[in-house]
Parts: sequence; C-alpha cells; structure tokens
Amino acid sequence: MSDSVVRRPLRRAQVSFALMWASESAFMVAIAVVAFREGGVAAVGVVTAVRMATAALLTPFLATKADYVRREAILTGIGIVRGVALAGAAVVTAADGPPAATYGCAALATLALALYRPAHSALLPALAHSPRDLTSANAVRGMLDALSALGGPVTASAILATGGASAVFALCSAMSLLGGLVVVALPYDAPPRAASARVPVARSIVQGFAIIAGDRDLLLVTTLGVVQTFTRGCMTVLVVVVALDLTRTGEPGVGILSAAVGAGGVLGSMCALALVGRGGLASWFGVGVALFGAPLALLGVVPEEAAALGLLALVGVGNSLIDVAGFTILARRTDEAVLARTFAGFEAVLTLGVALGGLVAPLAVETLGPRGALIAVGLLAPAAVALRRPALRRLDGELRVRDADIEVLREVPMLGALAATTIEQLTAGVERAEFAPGQVVFAQGDGGDGYYVVLSGRAEVVRDGRPVNTLVRGAGFGEVALLGDVRRTATVRASGDAPLCVAVLRRTAFLTAVTGYPASAAAGLDAFTEVRVRDTSRLLAATEDGSAC
Repeated sequence: MSDSVVRRPLRRAQVSFALMWASESAFMVAIAVVAFREGGVAAVGVVTAVRMATAALLTPFLATKADYVRREAILTGIGIVRGVALAGAAVVTAADGPPAATYGCAALATLALALYRPAHSALLPALAHSPRDLTSANAVRGMLDALSALGGPVTASAILATGGASAVFALCSAMSLLGGLVVVALPYDAPPRAASARVPVARSIVQGFAIIAGDRDLLLVTTLGVVQTFTRGCMTVLVVVVALDLTRTGEPGVGILSAAVGAGGVLGSMCALALVGRGGLASWFGVGVALFGAPLALLGVVPEEAAALGLLALVGVGNSLIDVAGFTILARRTDEAVLARTFAGFEAVLTLGVALGGLVAPLAVETLGPRGALIAVGLLAPAAVALRRPALRRLDGELRVRDADIEVLREVPMLGALAATTIEQLTAGVERAEFAPGQVVFAQGDGGDGYYVVLSGRAEVVRDGRPVNTLVRGAGFGEVALLGDVRRTATVRASGDAPLCVAVLRRTAFLTAVTGYPASAAAGLDAFTEVRVRDTSRLLAATEDGSAC
C-alpha cells in the first residue's frame, strides 16, 4: 500500500479538525461580543463559565461509548449536532430573541466540541504508524489550531462589522457540518477490542479520571494543563478588557487581539515539530505552559496595543508547544482501549479550568484592576512549571528509554506493521531479561509464554541438537509456538562472549497486537512460514553434508 494511501485518512481527519476549530475560534469572538453587549465583563465571564462547566460535566458521560465504536463516527455526529446548535443560535440572534436562548445553543455547541477533541485525539494514534508519525500529526494539528485561532477571529471581526453576530454563527454552523461530513467512513484498521474491555456505564464514566489519578505522568500533565486552561479562561475575559478598556480598540479589537494568539501559534507550530522531534516532550510541554502565562504578566506592565499584539503572539507559541507535546504524551502513556475516555477526562478537567478562570477573572479585574489582574494571572503558569520541573525531566528520561525500545521493536517486520498506539502499549509492557553466554532462554519442547526481541548480544537457535540460526540486535524469536499454539520447536541460548539482553513480550499482549491488525497478522504468518522453511532447509543441508544423523 502506497504512503499516500496510508496517509489519506490522516489528512481527512486533519481537515475535519481545521474546520471544527476555525468555527470555534470565530464563535468564541461572536459569543463574547454578544454577552458583553448584554451585561458587560461579568456576563462574558458567566457565559464562558456556564458553557465550559456544562461541557466538563457531561463530556465524560458522552465519552463512555467512544472507546467501543469507530471514532470517526463520533466526529461525524458531533459535526451534525454542533452545526444544528449554531444554526439555532444564528436564527435566535437574527430575530432578536432572548439572549438565554442564544446562550443555550452556545452551551450545546460547546458540549459537542468538548467531546470532539478526545475522540479526535484517540483517533490519531490509530492513523499514525510510529511515535514520530504521531508527534508529526499532533504538530500538524497544532498548526491547524493556530491557523484557526488566527483566521477564525479575523473572519469574525470582519463579519461582525458588516453582518453581525448572527452571520458569524451561521458560518460556524456550516463549517461544523462540513467538518463532520468529511470523515464519514474513514478507511483505517481499527485497533482490536477485547470483549472484556466493556465495563458498567457508571464505572466507565469515571474511568478516565481514575486512570489519570492513578498515573503520575498523566497526573503531572493534567495538573499543569489545568493551570494553563485556568489562565486561558481568565484570558477570555481579559482580552475583552484589554481591547475595550486598556487599548481602546473597540469590539473589532477583541478579534484582532485573539488573532494575535493564532498568529503566534502559526509561528510556534513551525518550530514545534523540529524542537519536540528531537525529544524532550515533557520539557517543551513545560515551556509551553509557562509561555501561556508570562506574556500576560508583561502585558499588565506594558498595556499598549503594539505590546499586546506581540505578547499575545507569544501565548500562541506556548499553545503550539502544549498541543504537540501534551497530547502526544497522553496518547503514548495511555492504554488504547480506554484512550477516548482518558482524553475525555483530561478535557473535562481542563474545561473546568477554563470555566473557573472565566469566573475568577471578573473578580480579579474588580479587585486588582485590569493591569493587576493581568500580572497576577500571568504569574501562575510559570510558577507551576518551576515547581514541577524535576518531574518533567524525569518523564523525559522515561520516554527516551521507551523510544529506544520502540526503535528496536520496529525492526521486527510483524511489529513494525503495528499502529503507533499498539506498539507503544507493547513497549509499556516490555520486560527485560539478560542471559549469560551459553545460558538457555527456552528449550525445545517448552510451552510458549512469550515473544523475544534481541536488544544486544547474540542468540543461537538449536533444533534437535543442531544449530540452525544466529540472531542479533533487532531479531525476534518465539513466535512459532505462540502463533501456532504449539510447544517450542527449537532451543535458543545466548552465544558469543557478551551477555544476551532481550525484550520480552508476554503471550496475551503479543497475540492481541499481532493478530488484531491485518497487516501485522500477515507479517506474522510470513514470519511463521519463513522460520519453518528456513530451519527445515538448514537441517536438510546439514544432512547432505553428513553432519547430521
């Protein structure tokens, strides 16, 4: 299968994301302006909080099915629901209907979007071939997010000046519908689903939260993510204050300042892949979180229009780093079977952070003044990153070890055919074993309980007392007994002068991964056949030479 065919589903998924996020960026500007007209800064904060809190509370419930069905179907449904909700907001606003009805439609649209990103984040690993592909996919999505954050507000500002908020809502509705339809029947091999993976609904709702709470790395990313989204919630209100009270740029200025974040995101996403691709995912994630807050503090010191544009662009740079590094870490550290629920729990917690920020920001402005609020809010994220820097460095070290293991496993044809998320989970369960020269790994006739990949050293394969093969780094062995459900057909022992170091994949994990995908299953069958034919040929050759009985 050509590379273009393999990547076509990934491109469609990214187009869907671009449409959905551009519509959200434009929608946020329009709904903020509508709320400000109705009730000032306090109304903007309340509307932001209600929208985000509703999404945060209901998304985990809605995500309970996202791990049991094909995830592109979830994205299509979200596009339809969101499109209808925004169309309703357009009609109500154009007819000068009650603001509460507009806010209700906005809350439904936000709820739909809150489920979109967990499902999309869980879909990308199934479309990626390797951790690097997954990082690249998240980098592209970060670029699209930034372009959406730039183009959406600019478009909204232009339409607000001519057609009003209802026209913005109508455009966002059309984009949402198209974003859902573009991924209909997306072709890819869905990861295998074990029947035992289903759990009661009540437990399924909280499972994503439980997974995050029980894993120190996921909890680290989530904690810093909450600080970042709290800042983001505050910024939703503070940008309006900066535009209308500090820089006096008026309602279009809200869109222009929001677009500055997107412009910085475009610049940041250009650098993100090159930076993160070298490693250090956790450290770059920390840099991104810090950059989301520090520029706001500086804006409180220099509240000028030119400074505001430049500093908010730096916030966009930080957002790009967060998107690439943060979502890649979560995808790599979570079991694929519960990936959507985990992302839903993650998004729910982060959304609550936005809601809390939207409520706190008006109080901060009233208590500290606009400039004091900018400084206080802006210092939170850098301080949190400084406190958690040792943990971020530890996580980087763990990911480097896993990357090295994945590199070796990818050299095995049947494992190299696996999707990124599956080989990641295999690597998470890898056990290492070392054997002294001459020591037996397993003997002919033993039961098959694992698959082995040589990390260093040499291994000798012996059948019926005769050597038939020598294995070096990147070679796998032990699949015959597992795939054929038979006893070990040969003895494998360490050879040479150095110890043999192997990665061990346990039977259940190996069989679930390899037989669950058509490509890897075919590669496994080829390997099974090749081993049997090769060993038989070598034994026949040895017999003809008179070296066998």
